[in-house]
Amino acid sequence: MMSALHKYHTFFSNHKTPFYFYDTDLLQRTLAEIKKTSSTYNYHVHYALKANTNDTLLKIIKEAGLGADCVSGNEVKKAIELGFGAANVVFAGVGKSDDEINYALQQNIFCFNCESIPEIEVINELAKQQNKTAQIALRINPNIDAQTHKYITTGLEENKFGINFHELTDVLAVLKNCSNLKLIGLHFHIGSQITDLNPFKNLCTRVNEIQQWFLQRGYQLPHLNVGGGLGINYNKPDEEALCDFNAFFSLFKKFLQVQPNQQIHFELGRAVVAQCGSLITKVLYIKKGTNTNFAILDAGMTELIRPALYQAYHKIENVSKGKGQNLKYDVVGPICESSDCFGKAVELPETLRGDIMAIRSAGAYGEVMSSQYNLRDKVKSYFSREIK
Repeated sequence: MMSALHKYHTFFSNHKTPFYFYDTDLLQRTLAEIKKTSSTYNYHVHYALKANTNDTLLKIIKEAGLGADCVSGNEVKKAIELGFGAANVVFAGVGKSDDEINYALQQNIFCFNCESIPEIEVINELAKQQNKTAQIALRINPNIDAQTHKYITTGLEENKFGINFHELTDVLAVLKNCSNLKLIGLHFHIGSQITDLNPFKNLCTRVNEIQQWFLQRGYQLPHLNVGGGLGINYNKPDEEALCDFNAFFSLFKKFLQVQPNQQIHFELGRAVVAQCGSLITKVLYIKKGTNTNFAILDAGMTELIRPALYQAYHKIENVSKGKGQNLKYDVVGPICESSDCFGKAVELPETLRGDIMAIRSAGAYGEVMSSQYNLRDKVKSYFSREIK
């Protein structure tokens, strides 16, 4: 199957590599599907900015009507500046600084997702100093195994995130003395890149149990945030460019016990932007090794760190070549680290110096995690709508 990117080969060849390339038409199709399927159940979807904070993409996401899920003060600031609206901004994160909290309070954001008793006490004190009442949700650790990579699992008791169930009695006791806080909801998040929906079913069961615990104590909360984490198909970025959002949202409709007038919130990141982005790079050298051949690219872990950090798979394509006899290459970058490798024994048509390569599904956790290690230049971004 010919890659969806081959039609852009001339454009790629005429621009200095490496760079990020975003298919904005695909992003808009993804957003339309999210809005259509989530609105069926009157669900509220917030975009997790940590996946990608490119201004052009954020403007498209904002125009589609998604809210903003933020995990830093600068993400809150970015969302406010780009017009998401403070009423649609949620501030999560296990380590919010006083400056970040104060800024969010000044903006009157919708909600702080709180992850510990000390954080609750600090937000209350800072809100008191501003003579404000802050709306908060409790991020509760459901102790659900997301069955994903250990670095992106967040819902187990051994993880740093969230409040453990056995702490909830103490939390409610603390909240009674926090007159500048208003508890409006519960928040859960079990991990990222989850492709088997069973962990989400298990999450629903656990959320139902925890919500009953609160109801028994007189807390009927108007908001329930069940997080995100829906994975994509890194192996087939063209064949499965869109996630099965209907299956995802309908599972929560089937298994989550929603209270009267309760609003359900999601925070999707990777599933929104990953497939629309590719890292476009050029072959610098083909190096003959003892046991393998190396295709050395001008992009490295500084532009896409996921393979080095998570041993993550990204499909690699030679956009300059069509079908042909495949050879195996270790596809590597120029960074002075042995871990700077995008893939081992990758089957590609015979690849030569100057060939244009595409590393697919890089729209999430690519540009946003880039660095200037080795004093590398920050690379540019281009968008399909710019191509006439």
